[in-house]
Amino acid sequence: MQNDPVFKSCEVTYIPIFLGGLMKACGNTAPINITNKNFWIDRERRLWANMFNIPMKDDIPAGFPIMTLNLMRHLAALRDLDGNQTRMVELIDVLSNELWAKHTEIHKPEVFQPILQRALGATDYAKLVEAVPTKGKSLLMANTDKAFADQAFGLPWLVCTNAKGETQTFWGVDHLGVAASFMGLEKPSAGPWKSVL
Repeated sequence: MQNDPVFKSCEVTYIPIFLGGLMKACGNTAPINITNKNFWIDRERRLWANMFNIPMKDDIPAGFPIMTLNLMRHLAALRDLDGNQTRMVELIDVLSNELWAKHTEIHKPEVFQPILQRALGATDYAKLVEAVPTKGKSLLMANTDKAFADQAFGLPWLVCTNAKGETQTFWGVDHLGVAASFMGLEKPSAGPWKSVL
C-alpha cells in the first residue's frame, strides 16, 4: 500500500501482530496448510505479485509458514521506542524482500538481528534488544488481542476509515480494490488496477 499511488493520500498505520496467536484464537488454519487451497493460495500469491511488480520468487520459502513471533516483538518495540513507524516500515520492506525475493530465513535471530543492527545502528539496536522481552512482548500481545477484538482472522487485515468517518474492515490483498472504493480513492482504469474490483 505504501508504494502504490492509489493510497498516497491515505494515512496508513502498520501494526505488528503475532499471526500464529491470532490464528489459534480464531481456530483458523493457515491457507497454505489446507489441501487444495495451498495450490490456489500459492497461485494467487504469484498472480498478485506479477500484476503489481512485487519482487517475489515463484516458489515459497522453505518451511513456510514461518514462526515470526520474536521478529514481530522486535518490530512492535521499535515502533514504540521511535514513537512513530518510519523505521519499522522501512524494515518491513527490507525483511519482506529478504523473505520473498531471496528466501532468507528472516525468522531466525542470527539472520534478522544483524539486519536490524545494520539498519538501526549499535546504540539504537541495543535499546531495542533491551525493550523486546518486556515492552515488545506486551505490545505485540496487546496488538494481537486488538486485532482479534476487531474480528481479524488473518493477514493482511485492513481497518479503513473513509472521509465520512465510516469504518469497515477488509481481509486479503484481493480486497484492496474494494477497500479503495470504500475510502473513495480513485483507481487507475488501466494496468493491474483494471482487474481489481
